[in-house]
Amino acid sequence: MIVRPRPNFLQLFFILRGSIIPDIVGQIVCTALIACAVVGAHRLWPQFVPVFDGAPFALVGIALSIFLGFRNNACYDRWWEARKQWGELIFLTRNFARQSLALETIPGHDGIESRGRLVRLAIAFTWALARHLRPSSASRSDSSSWLSADDAAAIEASRNRPDAVLRLMGRELARLRSTGAISDILFQTLDGTLSRMGLVQAASERLSNTPVPFAYTLLLHRTAYVFCFLLPFGFADMLGWATPFATALAAYAFFGLDALSEHLEAPFADIPNGLAISAMAETIEINLRESLGETNLPPLPQARAFILM
Repeated sequence: MIVRPRPNFLQLFFILRGSIIPDIVGQIVCTALIACAVVGAHRLWPQFVPVFDGAPFALVGIALSIFLGFRNNACYDRWWEARKQWGELIFLTRNFARQSLALETIPGHDGIESRGRLVRLAIAFTWALARHLRPSSASRSDSSSWLSADDAAAIEASRNRPDAVLRLMGRELARLRSTGAISDILFQTLDGTLSRMGLVQAASERLSNTPVPFAYTLLLHRTAYVFCFLLPFGFADMLGWATPFATALAAYAFFGLDALSEHLEAPFADIPNGLAISAMAETIEINLRESLGETNLPPLPQARAFILM
């Protein structure tokens, strides 16, 4: 996720980090070269390379802009929904750590140990979910440093690691309830928070595994390419050698919106415009370890080169 102060007027024209231009520079250059070829051929052989009225292109351009806007909005809704789900996860994990304070009132040390295990499993759940959604985050999802060997082995052996962590947490709560260490009310409160954490996982998996319908994407891709390739035939007479510039500008707008939609469509992808789920998981880890009384904690994650992942 790109995190940077708003650049000034001049910087806006020269910023590449976070820009969509590196992804579409090939399409822009290709359309400009085609426009140059059309203008040159029309001037040399007008009888073989005719031009057309530009009015239909204006109508098609308006329709294409509307369709691209709809797709862009739909993809941004996916990105924002993913951010809301992870914001909910931050709240739920903090709330779980606060609710679990009641376990420390259990006579003896079992309550303190159980709370420590549950809170550490909540940290493991967060990293396991980040690893589940973005496998490249595995380098920071190693939970062996704060989990028991049995818990870590059970998590790693599962095909769905976040769900495996929730099962371990549910099993620990069931054990405490069966021994009478916690009341029904406290059990239902903690189990309700676990259920909501499971809802966050299910919603994140839905966003990760359900793309925008391919037929919709294919239609816009084809229309954008055909429009940009035919555009020089409508303006070669009117604009002359300025046609390649106008075509490249239209290609930048249409292909840029299309590429940006692809980025927003996959909010958990390991790209600059992806969500900072690793940073959010690290924030949760720091907050929950602090709730356990730990003081030797790393600083909160910061953006590097304006990118927070």
